[in-house]
Amino acid sequence: MAVGESRPVTVPDFLAARQQGRRLTMLTAYDATMARLFDAAGVDSLLVGDSLGMVVQGQPDTLSVTLEEMIYHTRLVVRGAKRALVIADMPFLSYQLSPTQALENAGRLLKEAGAHAVKLEGGLRSVAAVEAITRADIPLVGHIGLTPQSVRRLGGYKVQRDESRLLEEAQALEQAGAFALVLECVPAALAARLTQTLSIPTIGIGAGAGCDGQVLVGHDLLGLIDDLRPRFVKRYAELGEAIRQAVRSYCAEVKAGTFPGPEHVFS
Repeated sequence: MAVGESRPVTVPDFLAARQQGRRLTMLTAYDATMARLFDAAGVDSLLVGDSLGMVVQGQPDTLSVTLEEMIYHTRLVVRGAKRALVIADMPFLSYQLSPTQALENAGRLLKEAGAHAVKLEGGLRSVAAVEAITRADIPLVGHIGLTPQSVRRLGGYKVQRDESRLLEEAQALEQAGAFALVLECVPAALAARLTQTLSIPTIGIGAGAGCDGQVLVGHDLLGLIDDLRPRFVKRYAELGEAIRQAVRSYCAEVKAGTFPGPEHVFS
């Protein structure tokens, strides 16, 4: 599907993109306004990431995000999106307890929030959950490499280089029914090799150009986050400074008595 087409992006479109040699685009969004803007610009998919814990809530990590919060934010994004595939993250402890728990909570993200698909982290440890979810015809994206919900075990946000483990995990998730796979913070050459071994598309973040698509946090792309600048982020705008300057101008005009002007009042 070409950028600008109005037909909604579907899971089969993701699978076909790889066969067609067309790279996929994905951005995180957490509200209707950003979803509407990103969607209108032609992004293929909007990920309602549990990164909202850090980006929106100001938390140091993603671990405190709840399922109820994910349902709420996914509803907002679905309202703003007209064509992009909306994928909702399954937050920490919403799928780890049992396959039954995983299926129930994935179902809530579709039924109550309107998500088109879900995403969960983890390789071999998550296979049973992935199988339970995909057997119910709920589309699912896997996520391996750096998995932020594992930050305590990993000891921080570190590049993942264990080729044999990542290969085993990628193949296991594909066999379990995932229709796409996020590769995060994996060396570029390794991510390219993993991509070549799979028949489902890979979406990279900090994993090089050898993946079938890319995902970025929308706030990072727009230059809205100043205190954290990962190596893999390209800032396509500096809206943070633009916002600060706009607010400075507003404050100055209010204090000077020049706003509101005659054109802003009712007679």
